[in-house]
Amino acid sequence: MPLWHIHHPPNTYSDKDKQDFARDITEFYTGVGLPAFYVVVLFIEVPETSFFVGGEPTRDTVRIVVEHLARHLDDPDLRTRSTRKLDSIMTPYTRDRGLHWEFHTHESPRDLWMIAGLIPPGPGTEAEKTWARENKPLPY
Repeated sequence: MPLWHIHHPPNTYSDKDKQDFARDITEFYTGVGLPAFYVVVLFIEVPETSFFVGGEPTRDTVRIVVEHLARHLDDPDLRTRSTRKLDSIMTPYTRDRGLHWEFHTHESPRDLWMIAGLIPPGPGTEAEKTWARENKPLPY
């Protein structure tokens, strides 16, 4: 499961922007075989009085935390390519709008994750492919 926490100032994103951003994120993950329902995107508005960078309030910063549970990357080159790809997904919604952005990715242990009371099937298994095709968790 990728879980994206997108912390942003109020009025940074319209409802359509949020839908488009979430769609672009989801398309990336489904493109590598993950079920769409694995992808969760949270837009969290943070008022200027509660959003500080370097001890100063900010009006133009977006801070994103990406949590990966379904896949982990051990190869340093693959990690770099993945980080650059995630950044490219963010760019139209950050840099291209004149915003400052920062993000990090956290990989949570896969064995500490459940969906609807089920331990998700292993990467690339027939059960995972079924979950992706049906777009819902199913007993296996």
